[in-house]
Amino acid sequence: MGLFDKKYCSICGEKIGLFGNRKLEDGNLCKNCEAKLSPFFSDRRNSTVEEIRAQLEYRQRNMDAVAAFHITRALGDRTKVLLDEDAGKFMVTSARSLATANPDVLDFADVTGCRVDLDENRTERLQDKDGNEISYKPPHFDFSYDFYVIITVHHPYFNEIRFPLNSEPIEIEDVQLANSLVRIDPHRDVNFCKYEKLGREIKEALTNIRTTVREEAV
Repeated sequence: MGLFDKKYCSICGEKIGLFGNRKLEDGNLCKNCEAKLSPFFSDRRNSTVEEIRAQLEYRQRNMDAVAAFHITRALGDRTKVLLDEDAGKFMVTSARSLATANPDVLDFADVTGCRVDLDENRTERLQDKDGNEISYKPPHFDFSYDFYVIITVHHPYFNEIRFPLNSEPIEIEDVQLANSLVRIDPHRDVNFCKYEKLGREIKEALTNIRTTVREEAV
């Protein structure tokens, strides 16, 4: 078969556009069918047609779990960890419409761990406060921070949920004192402390709930 031969989705049978093919191990997948997979699934190229069909059947059942989900707590900013403490379930999503997004509903017992990562980025300052180019000696840097929550889970289609806490980088500039620049402790920044606390709350909530559920099971 040639490179530009017509391809058809191995799942729904629809013709796939020129740049719309998503390769499977033994077939093809259209972008519409791919959009129905779990947003945390990342092993599509190594999946067979039958494995994708099985996941889509699971995703269809998940819609019923979403409809039955009753939010008792919501933790997060743009992306939220939603808890249904009465049913022992949770989901992670940034969607406004749960029915449309169909976020994966997991049991508290599926959680195997949770941690908060902090990414620090630094950019050398090459301008003064008036926008004039300047070369500081020694070099001075401006810092930005991003918080990420990583939830590890026992699940057939993914084992990790990773999402950012802050929607924009937390930027902290050095302060000019006399003839030198002084680096500011990020813990003096309101937004830094806000997201650090939020990450800690999510980690403690999932860790404590997981422990409670497993103790009750024992």
